Amino acid sequence: MPTTRTYDIDHIFDQWPYQPGVISARLVEAHDGREVVQMRIELGVLQMEVVGRPDGDQPEGAPTYLEHLIEEAITAGEEFALTPDLCFELDREFLQFYHRRVCWLALREFERAIEDADHTLAMMDFVVAHSPDPEWTVMHQQYRPFVIFHQVQARAMLAVQDQDAERAIGEINIGLKRMREVFSEAEADETFEQSELVRQLEELKEMLRKEYRIGRTLSEQLADAVAAEEYERAARLRDQLRHRED
Repeated sequence: MPTTRTYDIDHIFDQWPYQPGVISARLVEAHDGREVVQMRIELGVLQMEVVGRPDGDQPEGAPTYLEHLIEEAITAGEEFALTPDLCFELDREFLQFYHRRVCWLALREFERAIEDADHTLAMMDFVVAHSPDPEWTVMHQQYRPFVIFHQVQARAMLAVQDQDAERAIGEINIGLKRMREVFSEAEADETFEQSELVRQLEELKEMLRKEYRIGRTLSEQLADAVAAEEYERAARLRDQLRHRED
């Protein structure tokens, strides 16, 4: 019969001490050779799968609970409604994807961070469409700017990795516009400029401008030209953008 010592994991804690205020994450190889991501927390270690749901579960055979619910909603049609049990399961998946997303950001696995942010935003859209309670909707929607913030961070830093700082600035501008729309929909326009998330994105954008010596991007110049009603200049800039995209 196994002794208690068999299950002792003190050696993990000794080798990987907890650091308050720091997202400590690492990719490791499991006993069967698959890759897993681990996150050091104050009371131990979280281990998550890198594909599908972080806990490795496949609800009713679907890769994630959201995909399972989408299938249920399509089948049920207008009769579909989120029950308290379904809401609880969605909240579990929200939390799991949050933990893995912050790990990807800490590990600079930006493509994976974007995928998990996309999934969480899709979950929020599903909540808006099918929530049984307006308060439950608001509870989730209040975190939308935070998830967009992570998504924009990852997109910008991925562009920097690709040695395209101008694209990174463009990603930040797109993200800021989306965040402003979220604040506007929540009738909180006056708090947009005071948001810490907005401030951090603006600081990242200016840091990139300074470090890579980038002035106004083509997209920003186009917006300036449209605002000034300089339509000929705007047309030229639009052609330049289209050529670059091609």
